[in-house]
Amino acid sequence: MSNNTRAVFLDHSSLDLGDLDMAPLERAFAELRVHDRSTPEQVIERLQGAQVAISNKVPLDAAALAACPELKLILIAATGSNNVDLTAARELGVTVCNCQGYGTPSVAQHTLMLLLALATRLPDYQRAVHQGRWQQAQQFCLLDFPIVELAGKTLGLLGHGELGGAVAKLAQAFDMRVLLGQLPGRPPREDRLPLEELLPQVDALTLHCPLTADTRDLIGARELQLMKPGAFLINTARGGLINEQALADALRRGHLGGAATDVLSQEPPTAGNPLLDPELPRLIVTPHSAWGSREARQRIVVQLAENAEAYFSGAPRRVVG
Repeated sequence: MSNNTRAVFLDHSSLDLGDLDMAPLERAFAELRVHDRSTPEQVIERLQGAQVAISNKVPLDAAALAACPELKLILIAATGSNNVDLTAARELGVTVCNCQGYGTPSVAQHTLMLLLALATRLPDYQRAVHQGRWQQAQQFCLLDFPIVELAGKTLGLLGHGELGGAVAKLAQAFDMRVLLGQLPGRPPREDRLPLEELLPQVDALTLHCPLTADTRDLIGARELQLMKPGAFLINTARGGLINEQALADALRRGHLGGAATDVLSQEPPTAGNPLLDPELPRLIVTPHSAWGSREARQRIVVQLAENAEAYFSGAPRRVVG
């Protein structure tokens, strides 16, 4: 640990809703300055004299890094590092560390929640009750929307790291069969099925892979057509993995049983998005909230402190770039 290090948290409110214990992070530095949020124009001024920058989503580009000569360490309060110019950081001798695996239980349960909501037609039944349709029913129950049992159904996973494995374990607890798909750009594996073999077999497909040049638009019009009529599609990974217009079209045609996504290609979706059309049937959109349990966010605080202490001790951990 360094006793004379100044750190600046550029977007603290993206992590802490007032419900976290920030003491582990505060103890890691002589001084920790916290800003709820920072615009790109404020970054350079706020990082002057700081040795450590902490950012969740605030961009740290080459110009900002070059203008902050005392900066030695960037702590990303997330896994994704696309907000940091890693090449510039490396050239300037700035170490970049991220957080890993903090949201696995939270995202896994969110994934199963979305799948269950689609299978049980939860939004439709909730809407029907609010509209007074149950109150006007001729019998004790309302069964206007077909309900699907997960037991005995097949779940396809694209991405089988820590998170995909956690989802598979939960799915198996519902007595689902799990099949793994081969991701483009990865070496073939015997336990991974090519998409053209996987998609026609699955009753539900869930995505847990990174967004790369190989995986952008991984699920487009062709892949959606390969899926079983009535199948479910769930994305809690990255918005660009699915061609959003193709998904909207497939939902309008009634080919899918439903889709649910926690992510969109632009976030927040200020410019609109085809998946935000309120007329789209059988679609659930949540606002990139799958990761956000208090427990997951507290694990980020702990990992940020661990990363800082490891760096100061001369053995950096979770280094990216």
